[in-house]
Amino acid sequence: MSQLSAEDEVELQSLLKQLLRSINDRISDAPSTECAEEILLHLEETDKNFHTYELVKYLRQYVESSLGTVVEEETKNLTRDAQHAVSSGHDTLIHAVTRRTRDSDEYQLMMQTLKNSMIMVVESLINKFEEDQMRKEELHREKQHSQSNSQYTDNCSDSDSSFNQSYAFIRQEQLQDLADKLDSSRPKEVRWEALQDLCCAPPSDVLSCESWSSLRRNLCAALSDPDLSGNVLQFFAKSFSSSPLNVTREIYTSLAKSLESSFLSHKLSFPTGSAHIDISRPEISRLLKQIRLMNDFQKEVTTFWIRHPEKYMEEVIESTFSMLSFHHEHGSTSPRAEKALAPIHLLALLDVKATWFKKWMHGYYSRTVVLRLLERKYKSLIVAAFQQCIHYNESCEGVTHHTSDSQQQNTSSVQRSVYTAKELEYAFFVHSLCVLGKLLIYTNGRKLFPIRVKKHKDPVTLTDLVVLLINIMYQHPEPVHSDPSHTDSLSPSCLVMEVLWMLCERTECAAECLYQTPVIETLLNPVIALLCGQQAKLKSPAATLTLIADVLARIANTDRGLALFLYEENLVVADTERSTAAHVIVQFTLRLLDKELSLLSDPDVSHTLCGAFIFVCRQIYNTCEGLQVLRPYGLHRAVAAAWKETSVLSERVPTPVPGASAETSAPEQRNTVIWEETLLDSLLNFAVTPKGLLLLQQTGAINECVSYMFSRFTRKLQVSRCEKFGYGVMVTQVAATAPGVAALHSSGFVRALVVELWSALECGTEDLRVVGPKPTPMDPIDRSCLKSFLSLVNLLSSSHSVWELLGRQLLANKSEYTLREMPTSIPDLIDRLIAVNSDAKIHSLFHHEQSHTFGLRLLSVLCCNLDSFLLLESQYNICNMLLQSQREDVTEPDDSEGTFIIDNLSVERNHVLVRVGVVGGPSERKLPPRALQEGEHPYPWPMFSSYPLPRCYTLDPPNIDHDSQDSEISALLASSKDIKNKNSWMEMCRRQYCKTMNSKPNVLTGKVLADLLETVVAHLSSSASECFFSAAQYKAEEQTVKSALLSSVEQLGVYTCLRYGSFLKLLKEDAENNLTLLMKHMKIFLSTQRVETSSELVTQQDGYPGHDWLVSTVFLIMAGDTDRSLRLLLDLSSLLTSAFIWPARIHASVHVPVEVAGCGIPPVYWCTAHYVEMLLKSEVPLVHSAFRMSGFTPSQMCLHWLTQCFWNYLDWTEICHYISTCVVMGPDYQVYMCVSVFRHLQPDILQRTQSQELQVFLKEEPIQNYKVSNYLEFMEGLESRYRDIVLTDMRTIQSPVDSTPLLYDSTAENSLQRLHSLL
Repeated sequence: MSQLSAEDEVELQSLLKQLLRSINDRISDAPSTECAEEILLHLEETDKNFHTYELVKYLRQYVESSLGTVVEEETKNLTRDAQHAVSSGHDTLIHAVTRRTRDSDEYQLMMQTLKNSMIMVVESLINKFEEDQMRKEELHREKQHSQSNSQYTDNCSDSDSSFNQSYAFIRQEQLQDLADKLDSSRPKEVRWEALQDLCCAPPSDVLSCESWSSLRRNLCAALSDPDLSGNVLQFFAKSFSSSPLNVTREIYTSLAKSLESSFLSHKLSFPTGSAHIDISRPEISRLLKQIRLMNDFQKEVTTFWIRHPEKYMEEVIESTFSMLSFHHEHGSTSPRAEKALAPIHLLALLDVKATWFKKWMHGYYSRTVVLRLLERKYKSLIVAAFQQCIHYNESCEGVTHHTSDSQQQNTSSVQRSVYTAKELEYAFFVHSLCVLGKLLIYTNGRKLFPIRVKKHKDPVTLTDLVVLLINIMYQHPEPVHSDPSHTDSLSPSCLVMEVLWMLCERTECAAECLYQTPVIETLLNPVIALLCGQQAKLKSPAATLTLIADVLARIANTDRGLALFLYEENLVVADTERSTAAHVIVQFTLRLLDKELSLLSDPDVSHTLCGAFIFVCRQIYNTCEGLQVLRPYGLHRAVAAAWKETSVLSERVPTPVPGASAETSAPEQRNTVIWEETLLDSLLNFAVTPKGLLLLQQTGAINECVSYMFSRFTRKLQVSRCEKFGYGVMVTQVAATAPGVAALHSSGFVRALVVELWSALECGTEDLRVVGPKPTPMDPIDRSCLKSFLSLVNLLSSSHSVWELLGRQLLANKSEYTLREMPTSIPDLIDRLIAVNSDAKIHSLFHHEQSHTFGLRLLSVLCCNLDSFLLLESQYNICNMLLQSQREDVTEPDDSEGTFIIDNLSVERNHVLVRVGVVGGPSERKLPPRALQEGEHPYPWPMFSSYPLPRCYTLDPPNIDHDSQDSEISALLASSKDIKNKNSWMEMCRRQYCKTMNSKPNVLTGKVLADLLETVVAHLSSSASECFFSAAQYKAEEQTVKSALLSSVEQLGVYTCLRYGSFLKLLKEDAENNLTLLMKHMKIFLSTQRVETSSELVTQQDGYPGHDWLVSTVFLIMAGDTDRSLRLLLDLSSLLTSAFIWPARIHASVHVPVEVAGCGIPPVYWCTAHYVEMLLKSEVPLVHSAFRMSGFTPSQMCLHWLTQCFWNYLDWTEICHYISTCVVMGPDYQVYMCVSVFRHLQPDILQRTQSQELQVFLKEEPIQNYKVSNYLEFMEGLESRYRDIVLTDMRTIQSPVDSTPLLYDSTAENSLQRLHSLL
């Protein structure tokens, strides 16, 4: 088939048209011609029906008939010829046949024939298409021409921009003739015909003609003629849509001036009483059409006026304001004079929400001009808008039932022509409110206030305006829904709330408009009235109070608004008593929870209102400073009691009653469930802060709250409408404690996290289309697994969490693992990813190296916490397992002199072994890097497979002179026995301590430090005012002490302490026995200080979970002297400081309430860490924000550092200074030191937050270059500002849940005020 016949071309044409119809939608949707071509070129790849198209079948048959014989011959030749046999190094048979066929003459002929034929077919289709289009256009022109010659009727639309006829061109003489014919002195028929011709002319020719000025004047004059105005508006509309701004602004200004003169000449009256206005009346209809055309132009002109000179835009804006500020003379002669209908009333009907003004204010280019003109010339517009709001507020009694009607007229699709006076007033009010609301959100808009208003002696301020809006909301808290189908977007409450929401979202707006005493008083006056037993002057109390709560919650969600609620005593709650907003809100919320308010009879309405006010409190108590204020009220207990009552109701299943409908009980059950979830959510948000988590745990609802959080977390729901971040921070806060992590485990969160990690690490995503092999990960932890890794780090950051999840848990160590077997718990994860010590475990991993590396990285982070490492080592013998793997990872496993294989796993194992084998701060040990170097020796660090470690990993120990004496310190210590006033001696001691720390801090080590601590602790413990706990009465028999047994964790801790002491050269040869004896003494002593609890937590079962690092630290300070160490520790146990720097001493202690002792949350977390977070927010806000964004919490790092006395994070000298500072200066210095550490780390924290490495950095890296002496002055400053708060609350350790209000203490109140000034 070398040539296509005429029949073939006809058939091909038909098949092509059929194909184009089939893919018409896809081609039509293409944004450009190039995209349409791309669609056609890749049609076979994207269209599953490609091979079913008749054109495709035809072309396939044509190719087979043209090239079939060629393909067969080439195939025979290639298979017969031996030198073209198919092998791995040559082209395949198919490729070879295809190449030869395309090189043949037959192929070239076929392609040329097909190309020529397709060109002819396409050209024929195009010609037919053009002929059809021309025929349609001719018929259309004939039809339009016949219509244009019909009888004259004025049925045009002012917004129509398509016209029936047009001239190809028009001469200047013709335009001059038309201008003459349009003169007002000509007969109406002549003018009408001239208008008809003008509408058919190209607007560009008309607007650029020499007689345009006279033509425009005549057109404006014709607008006043009822028979001609429609055609004039048609021409103006056409000109608006096709002309530049330099021309259209002349038309627009002419329209504005024409409107002004029309309103002046018609003297239209505003309807009064029951009268109405009919917009179908000819004079009003003409005005309405003109305003509608102007309003359309107003809304569209913003898209292009920036491309023109500012003066053009200014003319448009000024002419608009001039028209809107129109006031008829007879409307202002006297108060009793008849009110005139103004352009603003009709504009409000057409654009009730002032869309035109919002668009003009959106861009800075136009907003500057708008505000400048309003300030200089047209402030009366703002005054009129404000007066309309006042008028509406005063006449709201008569407008109440009108609200729904006005909404319906604006939202219904039915055309209306009659409007009452109330509806016009309401439309003007809505328009005014929208304009004022838009002005308030801009700085220069707010500068327009104050304004002078009639009947007001004083100028109206921004505060007056906001108070007015709130009062309007009070009068109409909810619309009257006559028709449930229409929206309430035009109800007064919705409009006011929109304005208030906008103000709340902008810091400067809220500060100037909302954070003012009159505004807060107006919002809370109904609340205060109800609290005082009075009746609130509200039409719908429940609905109004719910709206008030919404605004209050948004204000409290900002730092400045929260400070206003907490510290500004600007509310009068009695005759002379003043209080803060926070106190009023929480008292009202408690009254709602206790159902002590009689105004709420409907339980559903009561629950909605109560939930709204709980949400306000939630914005307060989910911050550290807010919780300090609300804690004394016991809100957590009230919410928990309401939840328990509701949960009992929700569990009840109603007994079926014959004949009763199930539909009546379903809404009640649904509302009960919603109320129960609201209460659970409110309780859950106490867990945002450390102390709030303690309060939540004390309610007994922590398990249910965490389960509720997990259900929302799995559905990826937002925490709340005011919360900027997800549940990450809350999960991390909960996971820092034993009861919290137990609740996470029971809820299924831990299982879901492990399964998600395993799916990302081992399974991958199966639903993605694989177009190539998966790239080899370049990072040790692939980006797809990083989120799961950080979640695990957050979960296992605290040693209490690790003990709770791993304590007494053995590894599976199976002989065989199936490929489908997934780990579901933390022990399973350790068994599969960390303890990879058998071939079965290796073969069970699809990505052995990547997965095992992940496990070793996780192990490295876990081992940073010394108590976590001791547990892992005691239960799973981690070190021997890693050493055995290193012994096997050599070139000659059977040869003792084999060379270590340098790979990712061996480097990771070496790093972990050094980390756990060497104790010391940043200048005392050297951790090997994980990255390889370029050059001949990529990893110069020596690997090892047995202890001891190579010496290169330990640095030179610090020089500690045990025999040196400081004359000033020695003299001070010697004078302690002679001074009768112990308080004055401590003041002298603190001053001398600060002086020495600032001048020569290295003196405070060795014997000097030991003597200082011993003297100070003995001095304080003998003082009745300083002795916080009862003095230690400890006498243990020698046999009893020797028979005491240390746990495996404690024994490992002793060995760790001995290694560190030997490195520091602080201990003698018999140090092991001495330290063991001291540990036994302390174990016996502390066991007498603990209560028996019924807690099922692992951390509460067998004494303190971990090693007592303070005892080890004191033992090293005392250079291994057991007697001095024991005496110091016993004296220290009676001081308040011991509760915070000595975690083992306060664990399950008899000195705290039984319920707190058995909760498993240490005071160093719910007190120290709580105040660290509070002070970070005001002192180091960038660090506070970085933690929030990372999903990590400062409290977790504080708990980590303080539990192990900064071992491995600070050098020995700084550890000693930490202990001495807290003992000498006071326990609150523990808080200040943590804040100073975070301040020192601020640059690193900000950098690591951006790279998502914050958790790993803080856990693995020591605190470089930190000196306590360098930050002691900073700590003293914190003491002067916060001691009254921090130390006062530390003293409530014996009743942390039921403490007295801090605000009733004058010194604490002063500290809160200082905190307010900082915030």
